[in-house]
Amino acid sequence: MESYTFTAHSLEQTQKFGHLLGAYAKPDFVYCLDGDLGAGKTTLTQAIAGGLDLDDGEYISSPSFAIMHEYPGSVPLYHMDFYRLYGADDVLALGFDEYFFKKGLTVIEWSQRAPEILPEELLTVEITRVSDNSRFFALHATPLYIPLLQKISTHFPATD
Repeated sequence: MESYTFTAHSLEQTQKFGHLLGAYAKPDFVYCLDGDLGAGKTTLTQAIAGGLDLDDGEYISSPSFAIMHEYPGSVPLYHMDFYRLYGADDVLALGFDEYFFKKGLTVIEWSQRAPEILPEELLTVEITRVSDNSRFFALHATPLYIPLLQKISTHFPATD
């Protein structure tokens, strides 16, 4: 697994990062977004939707209570939130693991609640709130996602 870290110093930079994640996404990609409450997981997903050219990234809402939202597009977005689930058994019972292999982009908030059922190939994005508008991102890429990591690194300087 290869890692890369950087800091987005504004909401605009965070949105640019998300837009790139969406623009470079391929069907079957899985992005795992982890971080504390209020870290910006849903905000990042809204920007990812913009990069996917969905009608309007603004309409992407947190799936905390619905647990999963599906948004159609040339690359559909499957937006999941495991926060209210107790573990892998809940995810499997709901059949969410099947979405990992559909022809869309799966974005999972709070993926650390069920790591044992996640696919082997994925991109994990750990988000840490630095200030109201600044976020620290730690990206961890399995081999399939290393080219994506390299593309992202050309847009954002690394943070130690």
